[in-house]
Amino acid sequence: MTVRPRDDHRGAVGGDNRSADHEQDGTAARARGTGAGEIPRRLCAVAVDLLPVTGASVSLHGDDMPVRLCASNAQAAYVADIQATLGEGPCQSAVRSARPVLACDLTEGHDVDRWPVFAEEATQAGVRAAYSLPLGDDAVCVGTLDLYRDTPGRLSADELRTARALAGAMTMALMALSREADDRGRDLPGWLDGLAADHDDLYQAIGMIMAQLGVGAHDALSRLRAHAFAHGRTAADVAGDVVEHRLRFPRGS
Repeated sequence: MTVRPRDDHRGAVGGDNRSADHEQDGTAARARGTGAGEIPRRLCAVAVDLLPVTGASVSLHGDDMPVRLCASNAQAAYVADIQATLGEGPCQSAVRSARPVLACDLTEGHDVDRWPVFAEEATQAGVRAAYSLPLGDDAVCVGTLDLYRDTPGRLSADELRTARALAGAMTMALMALSREADDRGRDLPGWLDGLAADHDDLYQAIGMIMAQLGVGAHDALSRLRAHAFAHGRTAADVAGDVVEHRLRFPRGS
């Protein structure tokens, strides 16, 4: 069963905006003294401390392909990568709708029907519920804060308010990193350099697969994802093999 804001994940969460602002300020205070590049990772750890979840991750999204920025633990990193590889899951839906998507039971019911392959892979990894909150503003969604737990269950109104405050603090941190990159002439922190490299590899690999198969970008991305899933790998890993000419997609394959 899926729990949604106002009992519908398509609607906005109600509540006192002043309270949410206060929580966001408090969350930001907990990250003070931390370097800009470390704040998203620190906020993932704060999420696990404050909420009834076992893991958290942040992914940035572009052209329907999320790239993981950071995660609180290996399980969270793995489930984030599953969503990127499959092209389905709460984080994809949250980006497309620009609203929180709360999958509170990945073992049965509506959530399994909505994302059957993701639900199976996530539960095999020990995740029974996943909550995705968009990062950005009313004009653009740049990514998601994704929360995971090992038992099915709802977030209370207060817990959801805290999760939204964390997403707001995460958005502020990403904006600060963007300003820092501009101030330094696009000299990004090391972990953002790696993120940019992953994006470049994905786009380059998609272009190479398009040329190899004579297909469009959407089909090329689908083939890359299908190959990754069939071989138990991430889309980013397969893209790296394509770019380094360790893997080709022959026509008719």
